[in-house]
Amino acid sequence: MGKNPVSGRARLLRWTRALAVSAPALLAGCGLGQLMSAPWIPDADNNDVVFLGDSIFALSGEIQSAIHAEAGNTFRNYTTSGAEIEGGLINPSVRGQFDLAESDNPNSRIVVMDGGGNDILIPTIALADPYDCKTQWYEFGRLSQSCREYIDDIYVDVANLLNDMSTSGVTDVVYLGYYYTKAGLLGASDLDEAVDYGDQILAAACSNAVVDCGFVDPRQVMTNADIKADGVHPSTSGSNKIAGLIWSELEPRL
Repeated sequence: MGKNPVSGRARLLRWTRALAVSAPALLAGCGLGQLMSAPWIPDADNNDVVFLGDSIFALSGEIQSAIHAEAGNTFRNYTTSGAEIEGGLINPSVRGQFDLAESDNPNSRIVVMDGGGNDILIPTIALADPYDCKTQWYEFGRLSQSCREYIDDIYVDVANLLNDMSTSGVTDVVYLGYYYTKAGLLGASDLDEAVDYGDQILAAACSNAVVDCGFVDPRQVMTNADIKADGVHPSTSGSNKIAGLIWSELEPRL
């Protein structure tokens, strides 16, 4: 049977306490979210476009650099390693990044983003999978109900954020989904079923949003060779593949 999910403020308190007690090194690293990210770009060649999201974008910055090269100019960037959709241990969250972007320049028209992966990954890695989102080989096709319900909650946060973006004047969003992780230094294997369901939910949030949202699915192009030894983040080849997928969605919107 699936484990009972913990939600809201109680979930955040549980994560914070557990990380402080059982993983002090990780908690210290969380304070370095922005320092472990590519530099923010609050003022770019084209300020109408802004990048938001987590370490898939932020850790190396290679996806943004490849897209800048295609575009021939730069876009704003607030992506932050470790960011969750809302709240969490890392500031700013993806919502917080959007708020910062709007405070710097309230004319954001196009958002390129990801988000939701850390909402699953952080408790899975640091807290021994409290939502039962890992599936072993003998559980193929049987993602737990507790994990499905937890991801459904993430859908609500994403949908609300996308609709709030529309209210703020954003006309287009390019939303990057997630690819399969691999066995690596972060212990993030056995998440294929969660990735499949998560991408399904994120794509639904994108298609149901008021804003014009294009969902980018990297699962079919990313191989183990395109993922770093940590098992999560894209290598240079993976970043270039993802950038190509995003550019196909972004270019017609510019």
